[in-house]
Amino acid sequence: MASVNKVILIGNCGRDPEVRYTPSGTAICNVSVATSSRRKDKASGESIEDTQWHRVTFYDRLAEIAGEYLKKGKPVYIEGRLKYGKYTDKDGIERNTVDIVAEQMQMLGGRDSGGEEGGGGSGGRYLAPRDGVDGNEDRNTRPAARPAPAPSPRPAPKASTGFDDMDDDIPF
Repeated sequence: MASVNKVILIGNCGRDPEVRYTPSGTAICNVSVATSSRRKDKASGESIEDTQWHRVTFYDRLAEIAGEYLKKGKPVYIEGRLKYGKYTDKDGIERNTVDIVAEQMQMLGGRDSGGEEGGGGSGGRYLAPRDGVDGNEDRNTRPAARPAPAPSPRPAPKASTGFDDMDDDIPF
């Protein structure tokens, strides 16, 4: 049976990205992303905002791009997968971690926006290589990440009287 490990986030960067390099030269970038949802409190009827913070890790060329273009407060779209881990803290207590390993990223908002705009603007879209997503596989099987072409604008729909948009050719 097939399995799926897929995460999609649309949120704002909580801090400037941190980029570092492994001894072999692999770029790794970490950033936190905040997502928010609103709900209504049953008792008071008051609107409550719930903010979740997500740790996102980028690898290879996608890490370099994220490190260069992402900034605190900027809106971003991220697709990736969950990666669970454990570590022992300085007090000897074992802690669990949950990271999102980014496979795609698209910057949202305008070019100069600091995150004030809602999104859907003219940001660039970047893809991670299929192999080498978490720094363990061969990275030479796919070209470096590059921006996708911008979508072309659609013409506005015409007002219809009901029969204007019918074709003369009927398929039956």
